[in-house]
Amino acid sequence: MNPEQLQSIAFRWFAAFNAHNLEQLLSLYDDSAEHFSPKLKIRKPETNGYVSGKQALREWWQDAFDRLPTLHYKVTTLTANSDRVFMEYIRQVNGEGDMLVAEVLDVKDGKIIASRVYHG
Repeated sequence: MNPEQLQSIAFRWFAAFNAHNLEQLLSLYDDSAEHFSPKLKIRKPETNGYVSGKQALREWWQDAFDRLPTLHYKVTTLTANSDRVFMEYIRQVNGEGDMLVAEVLDVKDGKIIASRVYHG
């Protein structure tokens, strides 16, 4: 895929996430996609921060949307190459301070196969 196509996936990812549209968000992922997040490691220590498969992603994001109804990501930077998108954004939740976040999406055959979240 070319960088523009990968950026398009990222923009669709942000639109689905910010709408809390779980089905649209999951449609961007491969069935066996893997995800790492420091927040996941804190909320569910038994995972060591990693989940795999759409069902695990569904449970993780549904929990986040239920707990944080104002959760919103503001895109600051997108950079893509032939198989990866680097995203920088600001995590915003009413009542919490803004958090700067970086996330990497690995893409194969038009689907996200892995995502990794980084923040302080």
